[in-house]
Amino acid sequence: MVERNPLSDDAAAPDEPAYLARRIDASAMKAFAHPLRMAMYDYLNDHESATATMLAKHTGESTGQTSYHLRQLERHGFVEEDAARGSGRERWWKAVGFRMDRDDLAQDSSTRPAVTAMLQNQVSQRAEALRDWFQRSESETASWQNSSLTSRTTAKMTAQESADLNRVLMETIHEHTEAAKARHSAGKGVSEGGEGAPDAEGTRQVRIYLDVFPLPTDD
Repeated sequence: MVERNPLSDDAAAPDEPAYLARRIDASAMKAFAHPLRMAMYDYLNDHESATATMLAKHTGESTGQTSYHLRQLERHGFVEEDAARGSGRERWWKAVGFRMDRDDLAQDSSTRPAVTAMLQNQVSQRAEALRDWFQRSESETASWQNSSLTSRTTAKMTAQESADLNRVLMETIHEHTEAAKARHSAGKGVSEGGEGAPDAEGTRQVRIYLDVFPLPTDD
């Protein structure tokens, strides 16, 4: 999960809310802002974990290329080995959540292109995922159709009121996703249904988007 205020598996610092992920620095941001690495990270987020071979098949690159970029992502803490999926023949990798303070990174002219590239990738990936959902939603089961949400709300707020809303929303998301994670971890273990397949209980990867931002002021 990549957000300015993201939800993450990682433990936050003692003085920070539990839903905040590890903060990345300029060096890590530059390493991450590579088209293939961002595509690989997105795939790992969507599929929980994957091997270098699976990533090569998805991206159209060689296994040597995906293995190299996985090592670079691991070096900067963006991915880690998924020990639960290890087969002894090929390593499985999973994404690690992080956050960036965009204003701090963007103030450095050397990191601004990397920040811009990452944000543009997020916008494109988000739009593509939503388009895909709209196209296939009618073929989904009624239970998944009814459990999805597309909503837009506009209200007058101060910056502090907006920040308070952000905190409550993120706390709620963190509470529910962590509870679900604990339940499934205590269940039957890793699904053998293949890439992105639901397990015996119908569990699937669920995407949660959250955007809170001010509209332009009137002249």
